[in-house]
Amino acid sequence: MLVKLENPQLFSKSIDLISELVLEVRLKFNEFGMSITAIDPANVAMISFRIPKSAFSTYELDNEVLGVNLDSLKKILKRTGSKSSLIMKRNENMLEINIEDRIRRSFTLNLIEIETEEKELPEWEFSSVVEITSSDFIDSIEDCAVISDACSFIIEDGKFILEAKELNSARSEFSSDEAKIEAENCKSRYSLEYLQKFAKGSKLFEKTILNFANDHPLRIDLKSESLSLSFILAPRMETED
Repeated sequence: MLVKLENPQLFSKSIDLISELVLEVRLKFNEFGMSITAIDPANVAMISFRIPKSAFSTYELDNEVLGVNLDSLKKILKRTGSKSSLIMKRNENMLEINIEDRIRRSFTLNLIEIETEEKELPEWEFSSVVEITSSDFIDSIEDCAVISDACSFIIEDGKFILEAKELNSARSEFSSDEAKIEAENCKSRYSLEYLQKFAKGSKLFEKTILNFANDHPLRIDLKSESLSLSFILAPRMETED
């Protein structure tokens, strides 16, 4: 196995984000590219991360599944710069990682066995799909986090609303002028602890796509030509605000 990725900053930042949810993952390499699918220890959130084969400048391998400790991997990836190239090569039970820019630096990462069962991202039908500017989504999540530990995603008369209510309240409302809304009236409530982590992923993309339904899991999709990131978050089933 030998793969080379130019300008690996998005990869590095994505691994940093994923490491906030899970400690160990399988890096899967096949004819389509590299992928990670993992569930957090609390079984509340799921993440899917993909880099297509076309994004790599070199891609030579048979199908490979590499178990890695994310904390160790992210520390190595943080050594990359904006003009670096990243080369990864398997050597028996080690992953050789080379960073090339002005000089060539080499690291080895011990591969590990991961016993947890791997699942694919569920294919659900959602009654509501909202495409929103990532900066607007991030600001709205941070507004809600000032008030509560959970917020509601609401579709009401063609408008998308993000709202947190305790003794105090925060509310952001978007019409079709500010967001692309294809939805029916619904409401579902989600943990802001997880949403704030997911919003860090939104910072890497111009648009954030939200898929949800009444009292249904939330799916967040973030996509570019060179990378895609998706999150699934279970709803908070509590008494209404």
